[in-house]
Amino acid sequence: MRDQQPIGPAQRFTRRLGAALILVGLLPGAALTTTLDVTIDNLRSDRGELRLCLTADPKNFPGCIDDARAVTRSVPATMHKVHFDDLPYGSYAVAVIHDANGNNKLDTLLGIPREGFGFSRNPIIRFGPPRFSSARFDIGAAPDQQEIKMRYLL
Repeated sequence: MRDQQPIGPAQRFTRRLGAALILVGLLPGAALTTTLDVTIDNLRSDRGELRLCLTADPKNFPGCIDDARAVTRSVPATMHKVHFDDLPYGSYAVAVIHDANGNNKLDTLLGIPREGFGFSRNPIIRFGPPRFSSARFDIGAAPDQQEIKMRYLL
């Protein structure tokens, strides 16, 4: 048998800390979280509000209407950066509308948006909103950033 050298207080502390961190990670509800910064560019004006919807549910993108876990924010259109804290690791998508007249909805004319809109990853827009998979991004240990370029059709 090899002779083992006694461990010191610093090594004992390091081992205990490592074991504690492993145990905390195994506890139910102890999800790892991170942050997200969303920057909004190409706004036509600073009037009204920006309405953001952050979701991990493909079925509720882009509206977030039936998604209890969606994170929604309404901020003045003068605020071009929005910060989200404590997001569990995973796949998300962001939708933004520029509610210039402040009526709490995206105004349309014959189905064509009259106000600005944008999505994470800035996917190509054909007919209607993009699919979740086109706007999806993954977040993990490192804080993430998304730059959304607003679009205006009318």
